[in-house]
Amino acid sequence: MKDIITLGIESSCDETSVAVIKNGREILSNIIDTQIPIHEKYGGVVPEIASRNHIEAISRVTKKAIKDANISLLQIDAITPTYGPGLVGALLVGLSYAKALSYAIKKPLVGVNHIQGHIAANYLTYKELKPPFICVMTSGGNTQIVKVEDYTKFQVLGKTRDDAIGEAFDKVARVVGLGYPGGPKVDKLAKEGKPNIELPKTHFENLDFSFSGIKTAVINLHHKNPDINRADLCASFQKTVTEILLENTKKAINQTGIKVIALAGGVSANSYIRKEFLKLEKEDIKVYMPDLKLCTDNAAMIGSAGYYNYISGKRDNLDLNAVPNLKL
Repeated sequence: MKDIITLGIESSCDETSVAVIKNGREILSNIIDTQIPIHEKYGGVVPEIASRNHIEAISRVTKKAIKDANISLLQIDAITPTYGPGLVGALLVGLSYAKALSYAIKKPLVGVNHIQGHIAANYLTYKELKPPFICVMTSGGNTQIVKVEDYTKFQVLGKTRDDAIGEAFDKVARVVGLGYPGGPKVDKLAKEGKPNIELPKTHFENLDFSFSGIKTAVINLHHKNPDINRADLCASFQKTVTEILLENTKKAINQTGIKVIALAGGVSANSYIRKEFLKLEKEDIKVYMPDLKLCTDNAAMIGSAGYYNYISGKRDNLDLNAVPNLKL
């Protein structure tokens, strides 16, 4: 069988990334041009600045990805860009470049849902992983429990009703004075503290989440007592949100009978969350989590998801538009 090469393009937020992927499972190159140092001074991503930097980086990053993969453009079978969800201006840069490239080299355009990409990061890490499984999707913009029925077929079992978990991490970090990006900084400081502060949990009958209450509780505690131990506060926040994730994950296992779990998204890089989820293996539940470098936004995961879209027959026209609030 002929190898299928996809060119993944990711520009949904503050990473300009292009990757070359073989058969959905092998990374030939994965170039990531991050804007974190640019946005750090603003305490978060500034959409207009992100878009401008994508424009400056996209051509250079693509050329490097092709060179590092040691292939020619004509060896690519499909151009697979992220078209949502994300920041509309940022998405349009990668998508427009992908459409121009598709037209120029006469190769199919196959759009990719960014959330599907995060799920596919596990296929690059674990060659043996196949659907069905339960994916716990935790990122800056999304928190969902997804039943992955097939490579391109998904059922959302539960989702956040307010803040995404990554958003809550960033807001907590900002309040306690850690800055941006918040997730890694909360994770690091929490290692120095004890989870000895009681924080509220919001429960629903279904598998939905709410992280707004716990975020507000942390903010109020810090405002009322500015001298509160920041490490203890971070450790308590991290422990409580992990417990919320685990409770709903166990409900999903009971509901579906599927005992294979995969983590996905930027927050799945959190060391405490990874450690606690691995404990599920003592209950005869198989747990997968992507390589750390594939947890945050990257084009390798987009190229992998694009491969599965391509072989399933998905093709997009050049009028494909960015969809900032695209659902799975």
